[in-house]
Amino acid sequence: MRLHDAHNHLQDARLAPDRAGLVAAARAAGVVRMVVNGSGEEDWPAVAALAREDPETVLPSFGLHPWHVRGRAAGWEASLHAALDGVTGAAVGEIGLDRWILGAPAEVWSRLAGGQPVPEPAPLAEQEEVFAAQLRLAAARGLPASIHCLEAWGRLHGLLRELPRPACGFLLHSYGGPVEMVGPLAKLGAYFGFPGFFLHGRKARQREAFRAVPADRLLVETDAPDQPLPDALNRHPLRDAEGRPVNHPANLAAVYEGLAALRGVPVEELAAQVEANFRRLFLNA
Repeated sequence: MRLHDAHNHLQDARLAPDRAGLVAAARAAGVVRMVVNGSGEEDWPAVAALAREDPETVLPSFGLHPWHVRGRAAGWEASLHAALDGVTGAAVGEIGLDRWILGAPAEVWSRLAGGQPVPEPAPLAEQEEVFAAQLRLAAARGLPASIHCLEAWGRLHGLLRELPRPACGFLLHSYGGPVEMVGPLAKLGAYFGFPGFFLHGRKARQREAFRAVPADRLLVETDAPDQPLPDALNRHPLRDAEGRPVNHPANLAAVYEGLAALRGVPVEELAAQVEANFRRLFLNA
């Protein structure tokens, strides 16, 4: 089967010790394309380098993640234009809204930021300003966007209705919104990314939403190195330098199998459908 990872962070430092080996293992597991998402100005050059080194596998995406909005440089929009101009076939992402992080304890925010000193999370109004600028950019350039959203689905839906949207569509990365919003969001051009993390037992609500996603709007993702699978499904255990579990990009095959079982279709059928969806959104094919 040919597998397509709609969203990961291959450039992440946690994957650096054996990045070439991880990609080789992913290829051996059937992964043929992966969208590698930048989160801020600091990692956009690394994403571009990976795309130049392996253009057949890596599809680059550049965006300012809502967690990094407060620390953006004055000229961040010009830098984003330059990043998109620097490689062929780029997408815009990871962008979005995150109300959850605004209520997270300081120790949680520090851990998510890798323990490094970082600015406080930006308030939602500031996140919206940056998100809107990036969505307009994607629409103007005709590029797909990869969108992160936590606890702000109603506001995101409103902005998507109000703002210009990419004609090719956009990915709702690790869609965790209510099942009732699947139809309205699909009508606006949404594709829905299913991560292996949703195979954990406590994620029943998210799995129910993905039973309702139209087949022609399904995509599959690892979000590696984040969102590890349940231990029983994790065929490629991996830990970072501090011994904490991280997700391996080769686990994409297990995510496909889990989603196929959830929807009651053969995994080969799912893989063919997801490939068509991936090519339509990210490759204009």
